[in-house]
Amino acid sequence: MSREPGRQVPTAHGTVAFSRLPEELRNVTYSGARHPGAATPECPSYAADGTAGASGHPAPGPFADLARGANCQLYAYAVLRHFGLLIPPLRSAELWADTRATHRVDRPRPLDLVLFDGGPAEGRPPGYGAHVGVHLGPDQVLHLCREAGRPAVWRSADFAARPRYRRFLGVKRAGRPQER
Repeated sequence: MSREPGRQVPTAHGTVAFSRLPEELRNVTYSGARHPGAATPECPSYAADGTAGASGHPAPGPFADLARGANCQLYAYAVLRHFGLLIPPLRSAELWADTRATHRVDRPRPLDLVLFDGGPAEGRPPGYGAHVGVHLGPDQVLHLCREAGRPAVWRSADFAARPRYRRFLGVKRAGRPQER
């Protein structure tokens, strides 16, 4: 984790933690076309230092990749990147299966990734199409979805009330066990 002031694991929860994020992370618009793995230049992967991964051209800032919007995964990864946690550009099923950059945990801590879905789908791997958010504290998840259009902090009941997010799939933590 970064030792820079203001970039540590948030001690405030929910909307207070959200209000302390840089404006670029509070004003992202939802775009389903902007997802991990989308073709360059539509959705380049940016390194933590703000440089474009695929094209090699410098980006104007660390959140330049969010200027044209993001889906839930790109947004969650950008929030984690702000706090010094790097996740490769994995789609939801890849994230759920990943054991190299993340690991599953039973109880979420701030900055863990939480996944929600509508339940298993025949012929699709676990986690396929799951919604990804960032745990901010007790019953508080920061996420970006089409319905809200901009980043929002929801409670578990907010997800459960929507069929596409009704099932809590689980929690992934950046790094390997005992790293964070």
